[in-house]
Amino acid sequence: MTSIPYRSVVLIVMALVGFGVSAARSPRLSGGAVTAEPQRPEPGHQEERPKLLAEEVPRGREFYFTRAVYSGLRRRYFESWSVDYPKADRQFLIGLRRLTNIEAYEMENPVRLDDPDLRRYPFLYILEVGYMSLTEAEVIGLREFLLAGGFLLIDDFWGTWEWMNFESEMQRVLPGYRIVDIPLDHPLLSVFYEIDELVQVPNVGQGVSGGPTWERDGYVPALRGVFDEKGRLMVAINWNTDLGDAWEWAENPFYPLKYSNFAYQMGINSIVYAMSH
Repeated sequence: MTSIPYRSVVLIVMALVGFGVSAARSPRLSGGAVTAEPQRPEPGHQEERPKLLAEEVPRGREFYFTRAVYSGLRRRYFESWSVDYPKADRQFLIGLRRLTNIEAYEMENPVRLDDPDLRRYPFLYILEVGYMSLTEAEVIGLREFLLAGGFLLIDDFWGTWEWMNFESEMQRVLPGYRIVDIPLDHPLLSVFYEIDELVQVPNVGQGVSGGPTWERDGYVPALRGVFDEKGRLMVAINWNTDLGDAWEWAENPFYPLKYSNFAYQMGINSIVYAMSH
């Protein structure tokens, strides 16, 4: 597949401003719309978390951006799986549909880990895994998804403590499988875009203010993974970085383009890899 030049991502993300705002105002949401006038995001801002949608997702699309719904609470305020939802999903899909020829469903697709339908989708996005606390049914559902050929993209968790919690949960899901560093020459980083360095994407407050890019003791971004016995990458782990915030705020003129650029590239590469391996 021919890669789109790096600078093209900048221009296309800038062109998505109006469409991204209109998508976030869909009547299918109970809240979370952004205003038409550019607003500087406030540090620590979180949108209202809508509940899962009851209507059926239409069948027959080539790709669905599937977000994992799992057990775990972040700071006792809201469920961990729902951070940046659904705006990040929708705005990322705008870019995916414009930058590739993938026939993607344009809306969010949250699926519970213990839902038998999970295995209908080859790609799964999960974040805030530092607060993950899976039930036995969720452990089994995720394990079966991965061993059947599914690909899991992990995002937005920081520092030693959250890594320890995540690693413990992953050992329940895939006992005996090792987590290793993914080298920069792995196909994941060249399947669509050529990515030759890891950018640490901060949360929106720190990104807009120009503050530190890290949280807790997560000073250095890392890309790690879990491979199956045949060498297929099953799990890509983005640690000490926050791709989802970059997707969510890409249309805001105050949000640095270098972060949204990298986040779109990593997300698109992950999907193309998942659909071709």
